[in-house]
Amino acid sequence: MSAPARLAFDPWAPAFLADPYPAYAELRGLGRVLYYEPTDQWLVPHHADVSALLRDRRLGRTYLHRFAHEDFGRTPPPAEHEPFHTLNDHGMLDLEPPDHTRIRRLVSKAFTPRTVERLVPYVERLAGDLVDRLVRRGGGDLLADVAEPLPVAVIAEMLGIPEGDRHQLRPWSADICGMYELNPPEEVARRAVRASVEFSGYLRELIAARRREPGDDLISGLIAAHDEGDRLTEQELVSTAVLLLNAGHEATVNATVNGWWALFRHPEQLAALRADHALVPTAVEELMRYDTPLQLFERWVLEDIEIDGTTVPRGAEIAMLFGSANHDPEVFRAPERLDLTRSHNPHISFSAGIHYCIGAPLARVELAASMGALLTRAPALAPAAEPARRPNFVIRGLTALPVEI
Repeated sequence: MSAPARLAFDPWAPAFLADPYPAYAELRGLGRVLYYEPTDQWLVPHHADVSALLRDRRLGRTYLHRFAHEDFGRTPPPAEHEPFHTLNDHGMLDLEPPDHTRIRRLVSKAFTPRTVERLVPYVERLAGDLVDRLVRRGGGDLLADVAEPLPVAVIAEMLGIPEGDRHQLRPWSADICGMYELNPPEEVARRAVRASVEFSGYLRELIAARRREPGDDLISGLIAAHDEGDRLTEQELVSTAVLLLNAGHEATVNATVNGWWALFRHPEQLAALRADHALVPTAVEELMRYDTPLQLFERWVLEDIEIDGTTVPRGAEIAMLFGSANHDPEVFRAPERLDLTRSHNPHISFSAGIHYCIGAPLARVELAASMGALLTRAPALAPAAEPARRPNFVIRGLTALPVEI
């Protein structure tokens, strides 16, 4: 089914970026799959279809394990973008089995329930320290002062990034993640390439240092696994570290500020949460559903598929709309209502299938820790100004969230 010419879905329009959810309701009413010419993608807005397609092996995050660009009907990326694509294409998020399986098996050892449970005291202590500093200053920017430093420090600590180097991680990540937006302009690509070169170079030096002097960290562990026969090329090791650093904080940062801005706009829900901190676990899930930090996830069609009578051909790209799926009334009762007590909440903010977010348990710990610290140590937290939203669609967040105590 083709999308009509005057569609409310416009991922570059300020009004859409401010609140995309009415446009998603329109999309869901128009059908289960719609071709969107501006990005040459097929939009999938319904929860049932998104959930099923995330598990469908006829789709892939890449096609290069089966086809050359030309055989797949696609134009190779420009040669000057090569550093970004080399870095991105060797991370497990953009690999398919058997390479994906091999790398994920190695990395998953760092994210077992027991390992994450051991991190809880460290995460809670760090969250408390960050909130205490915010309180002593009488307020500040919730994004820069709490939401960002917490997950960055946690994943950097796990990987063994020296504390003095961690200030570089967020800028590199932001520049690289700019390439995940729809139709990124050339200046965004240039910044992503530069960040890819610098980030890769830094990690290669760190990997060399860990080879000389191993530590009790994930990079050292992956090097040791390679030496014991579980093969990871150096490029895979670099790409995996970048993926973990980027994915290990990007969603958590945005979920934190999106969530608190939603709470500030729903004072009755915030009051209920302040009155009963036992709501924190369901609040974390509901806030991730209500204003989804990752709005869209892409897949390549490796074999023709049919969705509700429409054939989507091999070589096409499908855009699964997580934000729309998380507001589908076929799955969520009164989806436009923020309900921190919502018990049935099968949101797909962490994806599904073989690419389900490996760090989801850790992200939940971080979100609960920062929320708990803010509720107990800053009980009168309030917005100090209207926040500005990032001019991005795929990765949804704020540029800052000014708060007062």
